[in-house]
Amino acid sequence: MDSRKMGRFLKELRKEKGMTREQLAEYLNVSGRTVSRWETGVNMPDLDILIELADYYGTDIRELLDGERKGEKMDKELKETLLKTADYSNSVKQKLEKRMFILFTLGLVSFVTFLVLDFSGMTKDTRLEAVAWTALGLAFGVMVVGLLFTSGLLLKIKTVKQRLAEKK
Repeated sequence: MDSRKMGRFLKELRKEKGMTREQLAEYLNVSGRTVSRWETGVNMPDLDILIELADYYGTDIRELLDGERKGEKMDKELKETLLKTADYSNSVKQKLEKRMFILFTLGLVSFVTFLVLDFSGMTKDTRLEAVAWTALGLAFGVMVVGLLFTSGLLLKIKTVKQRLAEKK
């Protein structure tokens, strides 16, 4: 799949409709910059947006992905399967975003706790000093986990771990 070819095709379809990037962005509830990135091939639309674009332009999703017209029409069953796949993908993405929000909120609260205890001078009490350093450690741990997760390393570690468990 060539993202630049796909982008050129998306731009061509938009121009055929006589729309500006901003008008399309408003229709899809995204930014004009996002549409620009699709059309230059820097980024690609999510699956649910692809389905919406295919409907709007009256094309097949395969045509959008290939970046050219095929002449065949997508059958109803395939379209329904793609819609279900997009819904599933979005629900998984929403769960993940919720978990990441909770994780980063915990990290932020921990870091603020450390700062308050440290700068207020309360760390002269050894118990509160232990609380402050524990909070800082938790904040640092959350940052490391977030970095591992967003970089994809956590998924790779999980895969390796599963392979090792299967060998036993």
